[in-house]
Amino acid sequence: MGTVESNVGLTSVKQKLKKEQRQLFFKRLISNKLMVTGGMTILFLMIVTLIGPFLVSHDPYEMVVQDRLQAPSAEHLLGTDEFGRDLLSRIIHGSKVTMGVGFSVAAITSLLGMIIGLYASYYRFLDHILMRICDGLMSIPAILLGIALMAALGPNTKNVIIALSIVFTPHVARVIRSAAIVVREQTYIEAMKAQGASTWRIIWGHMMPNTISPLVVQATFIFADAIITEAALSFLGAGVPAPDPSWGNILYDGKLVIFNAWWMTVFPGIMIVLSVLGLNLLGDGLRDLIDPHTNQGKK
Repeated sequence: MGTVESNVGLTSVKQKLKKEQRQLFFKRLISNKLMVTGGMTILFLMIVTLIGPFLVSHDPYEMVVQDRLQAPSAEHLLGTDEFGRDLLSRIIHGSKVTMGVGFSVAAITSLLGMIIGLYASYYRFLDHILMRICDGLMSIPAILLGIALMAALGPNTKNVIIALSIVFTPHVARVIRSAAIVVREQTYIEAMKAQGASTWRIIWGHMMPNTISPLVVQATFIFADAIITEAALSFLGAGVPAPDPSWGNILYDGKLVIFNAWWMTVFPGIMIVLSVLGLNLLGDGLRDLIDPHTNQGKK
């Protein structure tokens, strides 16, 4: 009976401890103002991206020449562009392209960067080869490399994702490599090698889980950088081609009439600022949540 009672008591203590840990984590999450603000901003933009196209009444591709360059009104809440297309509808549909490109680039670079970083940290001969390639790519400014790749691939949404993935993968690989090297030097990794554990098990079973935290934080910043770079490429005419709307090519159309139709640059610019600001706040908040010492250092 004593053994049963002690087991029951130990189980209740563990449950209580887990409950207290969840409460502590929730309190830290709520008190993290950066993460809450950034998360709410991105949640709002995601809702606009997913639900917005079903709520707008105007076709983003419909041209009504007599309504061209109309100021914001009850009929067109954000005005119209130089072809008479509803700007609100184009911005909302453009969010699917811009946010979709940003998310896709963040996902692809996270996967490729993790693979490159993990194997570079484990195999020293690969480290010299892969990191020198990454250094070479990182030495070229992102926008210039993006323009060069788009010139080679051709302007369309799929090629924008491919080009930006090539641009930002080295940044993720460097972060993962740094985190994985710290894990590789741990005593238990050496013990697993001595016991004959397979390379696959060591890399993906033990090193990879310890790189998830910095990877998630880095992915939010890559998401933001991809949105800015896609907008810059589209603004320069090397990104998403017309007539498909994106925040960047809406700005490109607006620069020609900026003094006569301010709304064509202000409103898509606000969306870009909101998305990038929200993602950076979310990334900073995640970093503070994962590593409390960073937050203490700021104070």
